[in-house]
Amino acid sequence: MKYNLLGNTGVLVSEIGLGTMTFGGGDKWGIFGSLDEKEAGVLVDQAMEAGVNFFDTANVYAEGRSEEILGKALKGKRHQAIIATKVRGRTGSGPNELGLSRLHIIREVENSLRRLDTDYIDLYQIHNPDQLTDWEETLRALDDLVRSGKVRYIGSSNMTGWSIMKTRGLSMLHGLHAFKSSQSYYSLAAREIEREVIPVLQDQNMGLIVWSPLAGGFLSGKYARDAASNGDGRHAKLSFPPVDAEKAFAILDVLREIAEARETTVARIALAWVLNQPAVTSVIVGAKRPDQLADNLAASGILLNPDERSRLDEVSRLPIEYPAWPFMEQDDSIVRKR
Repeated sequence: MKYNLLGNTGVLVSEIGLGTMTFGGGDKWGIFGSLDEKEAGVLVDQAMEAGVNFFDTANVYAEGRSEEILGKALKGKRHQAIIATKVRGRTGSGPNELGLSRLHIIREVENSLRRLDTDYIDLYQIHNPDQLTDWEETLRALDDLVRSGKVRYIGSSNMTGWSIMKTRGLSMLHGLHAFKSSQSYYSLAAREIEREVIPVLQDQNMGLIVWSPLAGGFLSGKYARDAASNGDGRHAKLSFPPVDAEKAFAILDVLREIAEARETTVARIALAWVLNQPAVTSVIVGAKRPDQLADNLAASGILLNPDERSRLDEVSRLPIEYPAWPFMEQDDSIVRKR
């Protein structure tokens, strides 16, 4: 297992992390998985034996059961794990049981600490921005948690490049702890963060934690153009994250060719492409079975050659959008003149 620095923290996290959205189930979350304590414990032990030290959860997953199950699975091994959880989503029917207000954050960090059965959270992330709360309110509350020792570092998730920069500026202006990482959706089927988010993270020396690197399982290789054969997959029940099927199937064609040539699986090559991106710190994988997890973990260490990278880059490439294209033409002109 390879380890990468989490931004400028000096903390090393495994390049593959274990996501726990499959833990706990329930009416709302069961579509992602319904692993009980024993089944989840097997996956956590398997991941740690493979060198995984990064575990990602959220206070809303399975209405809190995911955190509880992860906490029990890490009993006696807490010191070996980097635990990341999140706050923002609705946790009850009351008007203040969601968001990024000081009231909600302070209440929810205590609930997460209790469910995880730990004294501190390594990386406390906002799950999504909150349009109703001033950033100063949110950042001061998070800063207080770091200063109290209940949280080691704070991170963002699902934010635009400009909003990441805004929060960095506010943290610097007011002398507050700043976000050290962004958890963002990134895959061969979804490269939008390359436009602004990744340049910001690289400029600010922040970590990039990738969620859904297989596009919700669409790039795992189990889907085919024949819709009749796709009934068992998650995307047949819930299209999350949304996927441009026509483009994704073109990507899958190339993935299958490379996987066959290497005598490996489509999922491993799709994960390897993300892992090979220079801005990526850790890639979160989820699994319902040990064989799924083993296949995903085997992507660690796969190095794609230049031809393989070029083929995958080309089939998944984003269209060039304004204002990028005028400057690209000018740069090309300057290069030609030289």
